[in-house]
Amino acid sequence: MNVRDCDFLVIGAGLAGLSAAMELAPHGRVILCAKRTLDESNSAYAQGGIAVPIAEDDTIESHLKDTLVAGAGLTNAAVALDIIAGGAARIGALEGWGVRFERKPHHPREADAEYDLGREGGHTVRRVLHSGDFTGAEVIRVMAERVRQQSSVQVLENHMAIDLITTGWLKVPGDDACIGAYFLDRKSGEIFAVRAPRTVLATGGAGKVYLYTSNPDIATGDGIAMAWRAGLEIRNMEFVQFHPTCLYHPEAKSFLISEAVRGEGARLLNGAGKPFMKRYDPRAELAPRDIVARAIDHEMKIRGDACVHLDITHKSEAFLRRRFPNIFAACKKFGFNMAKQPLPVVPAAHYFCGGVATDTRGRTQMTGLHAAGEVACTGLHGANRLASNSLLEALVCGHAAARDILDHPLKKNRKVPIPAWKIGDAVPSDEAVVVAHNWNEVRTVMWDYVGIVRTNRRLARALRRIANLRREIRAYHRDYLVTSDLLELRNIAAVAELVIRCAMLRRESRGLHYTLDYPYAADSMCRDTIIHDLPGGGAV
Repeated sequence: MNVRDCDFLVIGAGLAGLSAAMELAPHGRVILCAKRTLDESNSAYAQGGIAVPIAEDDTIESHLKDTLVAGAGLTNAAVALDIIAGGAARIGALEGWGVRFERKPHHPREADAEYDLGREGGHTVRRVLHSGDFTGAEVIRVMAERVRQQSSVQVLENHMAIDLITTGWLKVPGDDACIGAYFLDRKSGEIFAVRAPRTVLATGGAGKVYLYTSNPDIATGDGIAMAWRAGLEIRNMEFVQFHPTCLYHPEAKSFLISEAVRGEGARLLNGAGKPFMKRYDPRAELAPRDIVARAIDHEMKIRGDACVHLDITHKSEAFLRRRFPNIFAACKKFGFNMAKQPLPVVPAAHYFCGGVATDTRGRTQMTGLHAAGEVACTGLHGANRLASNSLLEALVCGHAAARDILDHPLKKNRKVPIPAWKIGDAVPSDEAVVVAHNWNEVRTVMWDYVGIVRTNRRLARALRRIANLRREIRAYHRDYLVTSDLLELRNIAAVAELVIRCAMLRRESRGLHYTLDYPYAADSMCRDTIIHDLPGGGAV
């Protein structure tokens, strides 16, 4: 079998992965694997921006306070302080590479003008740096160009990680360590291994676990599932953030209407055309996302409406075209002029606050393995992510993981033999319809039973259904040659089980987890939920 060697393996090409690769590039051979292309990641779809306290009327302490309030008692204050304090330096690095954030107009020298900062839900001041309304795409574009210029970085696009390779799995004596991963070349079908003494897991989120999501198709929780199968601790998976405002249109494929639109004064209206958010929270449309999403969900259910509406018609078309060029153009394509009519919107799965347990340096419990970005759970977000803190975390922690690797070199680097991927009696599948059916069933079960509002009965029903599906998937995985669709199905089913099990452990309502059986927060539950199974112990 083909085994490729490098000094540093980075799995995932979003902001965290690119940040790590850029820092590691001058110090050795890097292999950077992207499931599709360098431009396709959750980071690239981030519209809002990066929250950093750099305005004159803002402070690190104020940003920390807003983060703690949103996190509903579970944010680790020391972690949040570390990440927030590291933001300004990373913004400086981005600007040095060529990223341009919006500045206020009418200044003789653009570089000296004040930042045109946005405000989003949960923030008490304007502190969101943005590049129009497609910040993620612009940042990823610039960083991808920079990474491609690094001669020491080999970029493997259209390559999907199958599983981490660990010394424990290989039965090598000593403490368990990650020594690389198996990959599927999605174009040729070849399976090969990358062997590396240090691996950075930066595979992003898992929105495709749900039927309706703002995430791109690649967001199937691959890194979380791989880490669970390798025996790592998975934390707080019940806290799934539903973005309140995705465009409701049959052809829009859950196009996101940025929270920054509400930051500029947009109001939510129910089916009767009446504003309703003040009845749910005094902060109205600027309440944190969990509150807004639940309010919308409740309004839709009590009235029987298919959607609510987001109204920013009090702003001029010139302003909206300048502030939200991408959103304005997309809405026009679907037949809506946001300057003249309210937009139909619904909530959709958006961001996972839980993930692989790490610290702010990306360190996991396993030697040789770091994790950063949405795949990781550092403690920054707690029970609910503050808007635009996600790109901040990916930027700071991706860089910090690389620095930690460089500052703490391994004492020895043995080239452990890696066996060929076992095919056994597997044959090419002639029943792709089974994979497609199971894909839809996993996502439908999660949407119907493990969504914005939960109950014990719904969770128990969901766990039974997902357990049956995972048994089918394991058999299918054993009998047929792997494909990217099958691998992604295996991963979303694994993540679905993790979400359900964590939700069943949390017998209260806190942040993004709301259950009718325990509608209030409980002091006794003010702790992380942790799943830590033995390697392979039901996690296949």
